[in-house]
Amino acid sequence: MALPKLTLEQKKKALQKAQDMRSRRKSVRERLKKGSMTLKQVLDAKNDEVLGKMRVAYLLASLPRVGKTTARKIMEEIGIDEARRVQGLGKRQREALLERLGTRG
Repeated sequence: MALPKLTLEQKKKALQKAQDMRSRRKSVRERLKKGSMTLKQVLDAKNDEVLGKMRVAYLLASLPRVGKTTARKIMEEIGIDEARRVQGLGKRQREALLERLGTRG
């Protein structure tokens, strides 16, 4: 499938949107690390474009005392695919994450 032809203005707009998304994700990750935002808040905001499209592994690794390896292990135990995004989590998966990590973030 060929990529659509974009005008210079459309390319600039797309690049700006991507940069904004990355900076908002970074802000969320920092707030999670500091404890000023909780895992529940992120999971409840699944309709937010930035939070909903964030990968679960990336989100979990942002929590205090949870790194990439621990995040992968938790996801494996709960049955969450490593490519899953927050908006794609099922109710049981969300509940299992909150039960397991609710006090950490």
